[in-house]
Amino acid sequence: MFFYIYTVIAFILYMIAIPFLPLLMLKSKYRSSIPARFFLYKNTPLKANGIWFHVCSFGEAKAIKPLVERLPKEGIRITTTTQTGKEVIDSYTKKSRYLPFEILLVGWIKPQKVLVVMEAEFWYLMFAIAKAKGAKTILINARMSEKSYPKYLKMRWFYKELFKYVDEVYAQSNIDKQRLQSLGATNVKTVGNIKLYDIPKATKELIKPNGILVCGASTHDKEEELILDAFYNFKQQNKTAKLVLVPRHPERFDSVYELSQEFALKHSFSIHRYSQESNFGSDITIVDTLGELVNIYAISDIVILGGAFEPIGGHNGAEAAQFGCKIISGKHYFNQKDIFASIDGIEIVDKDELSDRLLEYQDIKPSFVTKHSDMQPILNGILDKING
Repeated sequence: MFFYIYTVIAFILYMIAIPFLPLLMLKSKYRSSIPARFFLYKNTPLKANGIWFHVCSFGEAKAIKPLVERLPKEGIRITTTTQTGKEVIDSYTKKSRYLPFEILLVGWIKPQKVLVVMEAEFWYLMFAIAKAKGAKTILINARMSEKSYPKYLKMRWFYKELFKYVDEVYAQSNIDKQRLQSLGATNVKTVGNIKLYDIPKATKELIKPNGILVCGASTHDKEEELILDAFYNFKQQNKTAKLVLVPRHPERFDSVYELSQEFALKHSFSIHRYSQESNFGSDITIVDTLGELVNIYAISDIVILGGAFEPIGGHNGAEAAQFGCKIISGKHYFNQKDIFASIDGIEIVDKDELSDRLLEYQDIKPSFVTKHSDMQPILNGILDKING
């Protein structure tokens, strides 16, 4: 009964949304995803009898690479909901798709051997239909942040129904395990954060400029302004210092450059876009290309890790810690607690303290990763179904 009620509600929401979708398509980040997800434009169903992975973001798509590489390539199918995620999964397999809106999944999903879903992609119909068509369903890298947990508890009745269709859950931490079990999850194992299993390595060697290189990494709205102000004070004492800003989302590249250009003009700093000149010779470089961040970490002295000075949830600090960078982050890292706990040396500050802490960078010790995750139980769970 719940399945049918939910499906009717999803259909009603879909019909209400249709008139507004063309407006969203005016934004570049939705231009390819909305036609595929809501109208199935060039979005044919995945081939049957495979290992179906579903991820959301760029980071999640990158994180499943160690799993994808250890499984039969012919059997891999992957879906995502974001444009940046799609760009990554396209490099893994030709059998990559945008995940359609839930109501369209009823006829779109073909029988698969396994469905492997990353983190908190709780699409009820995806799990229910895949399970009904014979797939073993697995939730990996599962997390439930302290901030989100009370909201999920209010909807416990819903997640109790959803978890009826999830066979195995691999949680990031014991706290995540307990919270997920309270929502109805069963057969939950703690294996750590798989983003610590095979940390992305540098793909090429960049030339480090003279002076201290400060990297403002994976930044969000309001964080660039904060970092620019802190860098101004830092540069008064370190004349040869350089700043590299790497916005998290491509759709913000232009606005971040405009903000930074105005700042540079005000303070007589040189500035350029990395896409136009692939070096770090200016006082400020705006990295407006994807896939370069780890390469930049490899030559950075100090990393100001974004996503935590505003209530975003933080980003993966292990990618910078592997190079021994001095890392400063904000206090809103609630989605990365397991990763941060696995790194020694991250400095956590209020955003009002960033400038002062940056000036005291010599007192910050180099960071390093202290523990990794265990991928083998997840692989076993997938292979058991394939081989069985």
